Amino acid sequence: MYKFKVLVWLFLGLVIAACSQQHMEPVTVETSQNIQTEAMKSSVANSRVATNEKLGTRWGDDISSHVTQVDLKRMSETAISEVQVRYAGKHYQGQRINSIALAAGKISFSIIDDAGRGLPLYRDGQNYYLSANDGQSYQLHYVNSSNQTFEIVASVDGLDVLDGSQASRQNSGYVLRPYDTLAIEGFRKSNSAVASFTFSKPKDAYAANSASGSIRNTGIIGTVVYELKVPKHKQIPNNQGYAPAPNAFPAD
Repeated sequence: MYKFKVLVWLFLGLVIAACSQQHMEPVTVETSQNIQTEAMKSSVANSRVATNEKLGTRWGDDISSHVTQVDLKRMSETAISEVQVRYAGKHYQGQRINSIALAAGKISFSIIDDAGRGLPLYRDGQNYYLSANDGQSYQLHYVNSSNQTFEIVASVDGLDVLDGSQASRQNSGYVLRPYDTLAIEGFRKSNSAVASFTFSKPKDAYAANSASGSIRNTGIIGTVVYELKVPKHKQIPNNQGYAPAPNAFPAD
């Protein structure tokens, strides 16, 4: 009797093992080394831009855009946020995103076409990329979701968008008011007009044909954010304003 029970339990064990084996599915384990290898391949692919894929930004159509100079001071000369976006006529690898979060998420930054559609942005680690097309016009678009006032210092191809000078983090910028949007449509020509940003071949870019620029800097868009001091009684114009350059000796 004992032997019979042993045989029965042995038989049941074999049946259960066989059933379990039939329902087992192969499991693929991705190691951290594999993930790092793929990330390295992606970064290398994004950094390699063929000659025929390189782009710059030229002066496009003349657009009416009125601004007023305002006298506002920065809370600090240290920027609270900065981002650089590299662009070219290629499909980048990475996470497709709609916008870039700046100032701890208080500002949403995107690059849009004339119809307001976001252009393809990709995030690869700490780097950002934009897939662009030759001849396409674009705008730098910022949305402030906070009650704070910010200064946006922007550059395209190493040139300041306000005056076409060599870009610097200390240059003047546009004012982004609380709960407002800011669209930078082009290189400023005067207080009433800009030349629209239009993707082009590097040799046709504004930077390649300006004494302040260099063809080596084509293919990059920069944004630096500062928080501004705004007295309670201070009224900021409803139209787009820009802050003057900081004065190191304001009492003189």
